[in-house]
Amino acid sequence: MSPQRASSPLSTGSAADFIPPNPTLPKLREAAAGCRGCDLWVNATQTVFGEGPRAAEVMLVGEQPGDQEDRQGHPFVGPAGRLLDAGLEHAGIDRSRVYVTNAVKHFKFVVIERGRRLHKKPSAGEVRACNPWLQEEIRLLKPRVVVALGATAAQALLGKQFRVTQHRGKPIPTDIADAIVATVHPSAILRAPDEAREEARQEFFADLAVVAKYLKSHPTNRP
Repeated sequence: MSPQRASSPLSTGSAADFIPPNPTLPKLREAAAGCRGCDLWVNATQTVFGEGPRAAEVMLVGEQPGDQEDRQGHPFVGPAGRLLDAGLEHAGIDRSRVYVTNAVKHFKFVVIERGRRLHKKPSAGEVRACNPWLQEEIRLLKPRVVVALGATAAQALLGKQFRVTQHRGKPIPTDIADAIVATVHPSAILRAPDEAREEARQEFFADLAVVAKYLKSHPTNRP
């Protein structure tokens, strides 16, 4: 164990302990690199913070970084990210103008055969501990639409009783954005059986098209 890890507590219980004074997105990203709000930092390669323009109208929120994201340090750069890119392009949403992040900023995994790292769903406590980062990102960006990709992200934003299967693809007015639109996580599509994958892909693309339609039908006065 390194001296840093030996002298640092495994977890303080909340990322709120690491939010800097007068935060900006660059300050948050820098502070998040040293987050010890939960124990996931111990095995993860690095914190994977959100990325995108400060003026983004759309924020995409996933569950957590995957294997490639953990290695590269950027959100949605693996296979799920490529599917997301395709969906955004199909909907006519410029990928370079959206902000992408996750409800949990460290990769949680189990090691299986030959050292392969397999995604493991974060616990409710881990999502709760990491939530202050997400709330600060939303507060600073003030996005018009937040897209929740999967149940973990949706429940982090809308409460644990929320069910994506009941409300997917429907703009929901909220206090944190003009609307939240929930859909499945693209990784769930990639895990779908071959015979169901194309239909799941088209449904996902349709949900992103709802976001594009909402932006066009609800003008904004934002600069």
